Amino acid sequence: MVNYSIEVNILNKLLSSIAEEMGIVLKKASFSANIKERKDFSCAIFDSEARLLAQAAHIPVHLGAMPMTVTSILRLKTPRNGDVIWSNDPFLGGTHLPDITMLKPVFVDANDDKPLFYVVCRAHHADIGGKYPGSMSLVKDFKDEGFLIPPQNIVNNNKIEKEILDHFLKNVRKPQERKGDILAQLACLERGSQRLIQLAKAWSKEKIISTANMLIDYGEKVMRKTIKEIPDGEYEFCDALDDDGFNDIPINIRLNLKIEKDYAILDFTNTDDQVESSINTVKSVTASCCYYVFFCLLGEDYPINQGSLNPIKIITRKGSLVDAKKPAPVAAGNVETSQRIVDVIFGALSKALPDKIPAASCGTMNNVSFGGIDPKNNEEFTYYETIGGGMGASPNRDGISAVQVHMTNTLNTPIEAIEYEYPVIIEKYMIRKNSGGNGKFKGGDGIIRSFRFLFDGKLSLLTERRKFAPYGLYGGRPAKKGENILIKNNKVIKLPSKTTINIKKGDTLEIYTPGGGGWGIDIE
Repeated sequence: MVNYSIEVNILNKLLSSIAEEMGIVLKKASFSANIKERKDFSCAIFDSEARLLAQAAHIPVHLGAMPMTVTSILRLKTPRNGDVIWSNDPFLGGTHLPDITMLKPVFVDANDDKPLFYVVCRAHHADIGGKYPGSMSLVKDFKDEGFLIPPQNIVNNNKIEKEILDHFLKNVRKPQERKGDILAQLACLERGSQRLIQLAKAWSKEKIISTANMLIDYGEKVMRKTIKEIPDGEYEFCDALDDDGFNDIPINIRLNLKIEKDYAILDFTNTDDQVESSINTVKSVTASCCYYVFFCLLGEDYPINQGSLNPIKIITRKGSLVDAKKPAPVAAGNVETSQRIVDVIFGALSKALPDKIPAASCGTMNNVSFGGIDPKNNEEFTYYETIGGGMGASPNRDGISAVQVHMTNTLNTPIEAIEYEYPVIIEKYMIRKNSGGNGKFKGGDGIIRSFRFLFDGKLSLLTERRKFAPYGLYGGRPAKKGENILIKNNKVIKLPSKTTINIKKGDTLEIYTPGGGGWGIDIE
């Protein structure tokens, strides 16, 4: 790879470790299972010019979108020392409404004209208001997805804006849990600020700025070298989402990938138009998918920063599925459409790099959200989680079974945590045997997760790969498709991939997640 000074590598490791420590604080201080157990959050550090310097190994769909978020926020707001700005607007570089982003400037000295850094965190809140519990449902109206936070101060001169926070808490479910998670995000930013100030005083501001410039240059050169190893040419691929939840019609994502020496152009112009439901995607999420795939090609121990993004150009058509116009609903675009975008990019790259690219993984985050009144304490609650599946087989090994893949990097929610905190019993949690595609190398198997509900309430599912199986490559077989099943009064009801329904005490939901595709022809 590209060689740079020891100090550049040290700075990269120091900044990354600070971002990781921010995440540890956020996890330990949070209240909800979604953040504390599943680690559905991300942390990153930007320089004074709003350039990405470093990030923790958190959620790909969060992190790749953050540069657009920071740029959009700073275009509208100029935070002072002691301020924190928050926003969840998907059309300003966000992802979807449940993901609240917070940004804090880091001033090393009180009389500095501008900050040396910005620390940023993004966390998925288990409810953000809206029409249905969990704020991850099948709706047609953006307003039904939840509470919109434009870029504004949540902290002003080191004091929380109580009126703004109280107004937010009045518009969400389980407000005390939401408040706890918000305070955890603020604590995470404070820890990052403290560590960066310590670093600046140990290194000096001038040395950090010059070394950071070299670090960004390092990131760009490494990415350009990686792209240059891909054969020049144009590579096309198309894959489809099952439907939009309202109309039984597949929605196609089409990519023309052009490699020109050390430059990659990803053109999604011919993708289908945006639709009625929330599987629409904002451009920041599409960009995040593109960056993620090329980061996968870098290998381990590589720098991820603004320089890494520069050799990658993304072209979309406004009003299409992958660059929806406001106010389209977008909750599922972040979790489901993002996975298919990744499948399409890898599919195109498989034509250029047949000896490197894996078959399709499960291609869905299998989103489950529900809520109602907890009979134990007569209080309203909400729950949200994603469920893993099978990883696609690669040209030299089998896929891994029962894991989160690609644009999500969350953990599962332990059975003990679910049953302790919520009126639910987990009847099954197991590997879905033989759901991976066969081939020279076999795709990983999916998961079976079964919930028995002990309350009356609402259930929402946002899932994919229930109609179109994850593809195999070079003779490998596709994986088994997923299934959603409701057992009510001993009757088995097959649910669609996307739905919101009423549930009763005693109902059981069974989720069968897809496996990963196989790779190569099995000659045995």
